[in-house]
Amino acid sequence: MTKKIALLGSTGSIGTQTLQVAEEHPEHFQIEALAAGNNTSLLLEQIRRFRPSKVSVATKEAADSLKNQVPAGTEVFFGDEGLIEIAAGTKADTVVTAVTGSMGLPATLAAIDQGKTIALANKETLVTAGHLVMRRAAEQGVPILPVDSEHSAIFQCLNGEPRERLLGITLTASGGSFRHLSRQELENVTVEDALKHPNWSMGAKITIDSATMVNKGLEVIEAHWLFGLSYEEIGVLLHPESIIHSFVEFQDTSIVAQLGNPDMRVPIQYALTYPDRIPLNAKRLSLAEVGKLNFREMDFERFPCLRMAYECGRMGGTAPTVFNAANEIAVARFLRGEISFLQIEETLERVMRRHSATADPDLDAIREADVWARRVAAE
Repeated sequence: MTKKIALLGSTGSIGTQTLQVAEEHPEHFQIEALAAGNNTSLLLEQIRRFRPSKVSVATKEAADSLKNQVPAGTEVFFGDEGLIEIAAGTKADTVVTAVTGSMGLPATLAAIDQGKTIALANKETLVTAGHLVMRRAAEQGVPILPVDSEHSAIFQCLNGEPRERLLGITLTASGGSFRHLSRQELENVTVEDALKHPNWSMGAKITIDSATMVNKGLEVIEAHWLFGLSYEEIGVLLHPESIIHSFVEFQDTSIVAQLGNPDMRVPIQYALTYPDRIPLNAKRLSLAEVGKLNFREMDFERFPCLRMAYECGRMGGTAPTVFNAANEIAVARFLRGEISFLQIEETLERVMRRHSATADPDLDAIREADVWARRVAAE
């Protein structure tokens, strides 16, 4: 049976790799709808290749320009409403949420309300509103399938295992672009340096988040919601090779890990084919070739953003929303050259100190906290 897919964030790193997977297996996947931001030239290529029924872009201007160029039968939408239309208003049975940042939340909720399976690559959705998303998914009987390599690894390791026998999980972290540098050496690093990730091919924001370890912090909060675990049951371990993507430990001290070469197409494809597996044209892992794997305990002094993420997760309520929103602004400012690399974490510390968390926030409270955090971080 062919699976119909709506893809949010089609021109980003996860989006383009999702389309590679779909193109390799046309007998399994049909692209029903695409949503992108401002990269209309790449989106137009994708539209001509996959012939979706609906597409959406960021602005009305981009939509007006696109309308004259798309094939007959493709409807064009724009903005937040366009994103929701792509997520919830098509015949797609699976929605891949690969947009960056908190903008993916309303579209994800709309897709859940329509009973669509969610292949989740937008971790901010669970970070900002995990309590709302998981509650809504449970009510609608909608599966949330993780696309992040770490969460996909945990998901695979837990397959068929009784949850009550679980002791805990460990997310592995590459350490990012600056994993070998001291705090002092971080004072003069450049944007260009930060964007050179040693293992993974990812977008600019997630690459910076990997270097600050915010990304791992967001993954810890996401894992809390995805797997229903306390923060005491979620560990992080530095693993520079990124071969073990994460592992779980059971009460009998058995550890089950998921291994593979760093290739995001693997977890993307697994989320799309679950519970089945199909071939992927990718390099197979040779442990003999790798030779050895290295691990180091996480140093919260060296990576204070991870410590802050744990604190915000335990605090709950609007704290993770504020942490995420402040980080989005701080990273954007760093990429524009307005602040230094270490000022990203300084910005987060200062914003979090000024925030009083609201417990069990509704969507409006989450939006208010998000807007407030962005304004304060921009100042």
